[in-house]
Amino acid sequence: MRHRLRQRPRGQRGPLTGPNPTDRGKSGSKIHLIVDRNGLPLSLGISGANVHDSQAFEPFVRGIPPIRSRRGPRRRRPAKLHGDKGYDYAHLRRWLRTRGITPRIARRGIENSQRLGRHRWVAERTIAWLSGCRRLHRRYERKADHFLAFTSIAATLICYRRLPK
Repeated sequence: MRHRLRQRPRGQRGPLTGPNPTDRGKSGSKIHLIVDRNGLPLSLGISGANVHDSQAFEPFVRGIPPIRSRRGPRRRRPAKLHGDKGYDYAHLRRWLRTRGITPRIARRGIENSQRLGRHRWVAERTIAWLSGCRRLHRRYERKADHFLAFTSIAATLICYRRLPK
């Protein structure tokens, strides 16, 4: 029947998926997230599981919206950026310094991976909040736009729950 309708067999999961190197090559997606000091999501996106973290770093840092302050002009970028060992590359550190951002990235082979650090646990907590949403735990949507929309809705819910009541 497929031949008669001239349909080709499609991929299992759709675009922005790739073989997961830690899960026996099953296709999957990664959620990239940049949060502020309180754990509120500032910039997020998705990529295939086989895309290295350093390749998705620059577009997400560029996607940080201007920071609104009570006095003075808006700040266009954060003063510091904390990251884990996946972002420990000299070219990323140079790129951050040219933009006026101080990199605080864990170093490979030097810092212990057992501890999350004083500042990086905030991002891990936000990722745990996102994984609490059932729809994001496993990717059911074939279209990447739909999965990104559900991720954005979950980030909006996190921001809404953190509002003072």
